[in-house]
Amino acid sequence: MTGIAYAANGGAPQGGIVSFITLILIFVIFYFLLIRPQQKKAKEHQKYLANLKKGDSVVTSGGLHGEITGLTDTVVTLEIADNIRVKVSRQHILGSKAAVTADNEAVAAGKATKGGK
Repeated sequence: MTGIAYAANGGAPQGGIVSFITLILIFVIFYFLLIRPQQKKAKEHQKYLANLKKGDSVVTSGGLHGEITGLTDTVVTLEIADNIRVKVSRQHILGSKAAVTADNEAVAAGKATKGGK
């Protein structure tokens, strides 16, 4: 009975290096496919937010469309209708109306194409 237990051990593990290399390869793939593009997009958004100025038409993450009438370091004042102004955190500005509208039209066109098949 003890002979079977010794035979099951078999010796040194084979593939420790292969497992380690596979783990490193998976991390590299995740970095280039997920982490790096997200960091790049975040940098572009920060640059966009830094370059906001009065008179820009923007869309917030809540869906408000408005024109910038006032700016501070952290708050943007938007005029969403005649004499109706709201204050929004600068981080919640998604982009310009034209860019957001173009993105929405592209998504809608993609859905129409898929739905038509």
